[in-house]
Amino acid sequence: MARETKIRTRTQEGQIEVLVLVNHPMETGLRKDKASGKPIPAHYIQEMTVALNGKVAATATMGIAVSENPLLGFRFANAKNGDKLKISWKDNKGETGGAEGVVEG
Repeated sequence: MARETKIRTRTQEGQIEVLVLVNHPMETGLRKDKASGKPIPAHYIQEMTVALNGKVAATATMGIAVSENPLLGFRFANAKNGDKLKISWKDNKGETGGAEGVVEG
């Protein structure tokens, strides 16, 4: 299933702020289906990578404590308008996704 990943950038306090929104259920494996009483299988993002102009700038290890449809934010002090961003992620079921964008302040 294709999951949407969105990137938004803006200038904030002299730096480029990047917001990444991933449409993902982020199931812990600890909840039960109310109708059947059976456990809902774990399904969560394990790793997210952020690249700026083709170079990995950050890697985040994630787990079950992250909410559904996570929104992550971070800042680059050395980014500028026109720079290329690439976000990629992989979850515990082998599903992958991501997005590419251009820095716009």
